Amino acid sequence: MSQTDEVKIVFTPSGRQGQVAKGTNLLQAARQLGVDVDSVCGGRAMCGRCQVNVGEGSFAKHGIDSTSANLSEPSASEARYAEKRKLAADRRLACQCSIEGDLVIDVPAESQVHNQLVRKAADNRTITLNPPVRLCFIEVREPDMHEPSGDLRRIIEALETQWADRVTGAITCDTHVLRQLQPVLRKGKWQITVALRGGNQIIAVWPGLKERILGAAVDVGSTTMSAHICDMNSGEVLASTGIMNPQIRFGEDLMSRVSYGLMNPGGADEMTKAVQEGLQQLIQGGAEQAGMTAEDVMEVVLVGNPVMHHLLLGIDPIELGGAPFALAVDTSTELRADEINLALHKGSRVYVLPCIAGHVGADAAGVVLAEAPQTSDKISLLVDVGTNAEIVLGNQDRMLAASSPTGPAFEGAQISSGQRAAPGAIERIRIDAETLEPRFAVIGSDIWSDQDGFDEAIKDTGITGICGSGIIEVLGEMYLAGIISEDGVIDGTLAEKTDRITEEGRTFSYRISDTVSVTQNDVRAIQLAKAALHAGFKLLMDKMEVPRVDRVVLAGAFGTHIDPKYAMVLGMVPDCQLDNVVAAGNSAGAGARMALLNMDKRAEIESVVRDIEKIETAVEPSFQDHFVRAMAMPHKTDPYEELSKAVVLPFRSLKDNAGEAATPSRSGRRRRRG
Repeated sequence: MSQTDEVKIVFTPSGRQGQVAKGTNLLQAARQLGVDVDSVCGGRAMCGRCQVNVGEGSFAKHGIDSTSANLSEPSASEARYAEKRKLAADRRLACQCSIEGDLVIDVPAESQVHNQLVRKAADNRTITLNPPVRLCFIEVREPDMHEPSGDLRRIIEALETQWADRVTGAITCDTHVLRQLQPVLRKGKWQITVALRGGNQIIAVWPGLKERILGAAVDVGSTTMSAHICDMNSGEVLASTGIMNPQIRFGEDLMSRVSYGLMNPGGADEMTKAVQEGLQQLIQGGAEQAGMTAEDVMEVVLVGNPVMHHLLLGIDPIELGGAPFALAVDTSTELRADEINLALHKGSRVYVLPCIAGHVGADAAGVVLAEAPQTSDKISLLVDVGTNAEIVLGNQDRMLAASSPTGPAFEGAQISSGQRAAPGAIERIRIDAETLEPRFAVIGSDIWSDQDGFDEAIKDTGITGICGSGIIEVLGEMYLAGIISEDGVIDGTLAEKTDRITEEGRTFSYRISDTVSVTQNDVRAIQLAKAALHAGFKLLMDKMEVPRVDRVVLAGAFGTHIDPKYAMVLGMVPDCQLDNVVAAGNSAGAGARMALLNMDKRAEIESVVRDIEKIETAVEPSFQDHFVRAMAMPHKTDPYEELSKAVVLPFRSLKDNAGEAATPSRSGRRRRRG
């Protein structure tokens, strides 16, 4: 390629810059240069998250002249978005632009990936302490001309006599510790603190008394990464931090990232580097928030889905992209922190929980550890809702696991006004069954749209879209209000009753606000996602031969903010008593914290995972049949009797595939209690 075929592009405020081929898509150029421009819809000019501003004029600092004329003309998709969503005149959608000349591009805060709100925090569950690393302050005999012995020998002697209850076997010592033993001993005047790991490994020494060391329990999700920084002595959570997974620039969902690695030489290495750098940033930031440094972190426990698990360890996840979805390793893994390029204390170790199956990862193992279905005779269903839902069903007698390809719709992708949880996103909604008028709440404001002061409360954010929990609620409310049928069709005849129902070609949409509407395609996207989820857990229930479950646990950040009632109205969970459907929060992170602070929990989950039966939905003939029935709301043939006790459902015909009518769950009006 000649030099004239390349152009220079500079991104602000990050300052990243480089040469790209003329004609390169602007969003792709940003990703090539590591600029975190957000995109939820996959470059379809639907989400509007990739809006950018073009710098105009001569930029002597960068040696280029930038002008909007150096971008391609707006595409039909971009023009359509601008017309419907009111794209500002000075902004472009990066996904729709081709670069024709030198440019300076400003990425506004709302278009930056790291601007997303990460809602993962530690819970208050009690954990019995048995940490892998313990601090031991010792007094060491000084060397004696008449009794020659090495400093290490005398340190081991002091540990065995002064900390007999913590020593579990023959003591060894890390090489890096040996190199600093003598200066540390003499600086501490023969009084030092030893970090003893596993009761037999010296991994660090400090002169005098060292009172606190840190551990990090980390949940590496495909969208967000969260860490709990803990005091390894007391178990106290000192800080909880979260960031967006920097791999997002390589693809919104896991299979997109696997494909990126397949189609781009060195792509897997790029993604590994990105997630490891993000992990370093996360842990370091958490340690500083706790008033300490990354050097104080002595132990890290990681959980994540199989693709994240492999990329963290530097393993190409290509085999997870197709049958038989083979894992490189399904056991737990222990390694030094610097082996995955973490700049922590030199003696720091990393423990990674075992994966359960090719699409059911260490994060699901963390959920199992935290929720402990294996300790009860009650049937529990654990669901971690994400772009790939991980499902575990069982009790103390038997446990099964599977994954279901729900796709990214629950997180806002494929939804016309969808976005991740961020200030300005609609997260709660209610629709009046008589007037069909909505009232809603947005992230960042405690005031609902029908209350005084709402406009003032959202003046800094506006209404930017609708997040996952809002999407679930609005479809549930639309169904209960009769706006959509049990088959998910928006009732166009209601346009005579309200101007909120508008025609869009051959279908209709429901307008929530001036900027946010729910289209027929949006409804279909959620139907497909929830049907896949329902088919997954129904398949496991068939395998276990159980008609009902006793408890449903919605795990993960997304599950935390779903109202169980609306999850059941849509059929995202099986019928059971509403009180028995709980949002458990970041259970995967809680499981990681348990494994961080209690060595016994590591052995426990390793044993439990070996006994979990893995079901591959892709090869099960009945999966498709369950999927088709689950497209209806809440289900085509399941009467959802428990739900009907709490919510008045619209009349449902409840016909099976043979067309034979079953007993309706409830007849009558479209109004409901509460």
